[in-house]
Formats: sequence, C-alpha cells, structure tokens
Amino acid sequence: MGNAFTEIMAGLDDAIAHAKGEPTKVVGHKPLALDVKNIRQKTGMSQQKFCTTFGISLGTLRHWEQGLRTPRGPARVLLQVMDKNPAAVIQALAA
Repeated sequence: MGNAFTEIMAGLDDAIAHAKGEPTKVVGHKPLALDVKNIRQKTGMSQQKFCTTFGISLGTLRHWEQGLRTPRGPARVLLQVMDKNPAAVIQALAA
C-alpha cells in the first residue's frame, strides 16, 4: 500500500495505544483553566455590566463562572488579555 496508508495506520496505532494508557509519542495539549469570575471581578463590573460591555450573554457568563462551560476561541483570548490587563481592554473599547 502507499505511504499515506502507512502513516495513517501508524497514527491509528499510536491513538489506540494512547487510549489504553500505553507509552506513546502522543503529545496532549490542554488549555489552562480560566477563572472567569475572578477576571470579571478585576474589572469591578457586575455580571450584567460585564455582559453588556463585552457582548456576552448573561447565561454564557454564568456557565463560565460556574465551571459548567469553558470559553473558547476569541472569547478565551479576550478573557486572557483581560486577566493580564483589564484596564487596557476597557480603555480600548471606550475609544
């Protein structure tokens, strides 16, 4: 069979071994947890004000703060920046 088949089969073998807990070359990436409530509190905003300011639904914010869901994509990036420098984000949005 072709080279593509060999590479796919090797990948599947690695995946199966990893799933069984056997040593493999698989590298797992897990994003760091965000403390969304703490990030919001750094801004000094209520949940409602935070949602209005950043265009997040109140239900979504509550799920994040309770750990029922995890922010992804651009929301995650925004929250990470806000964690480091909330004033800069607020100032940028006010301009």
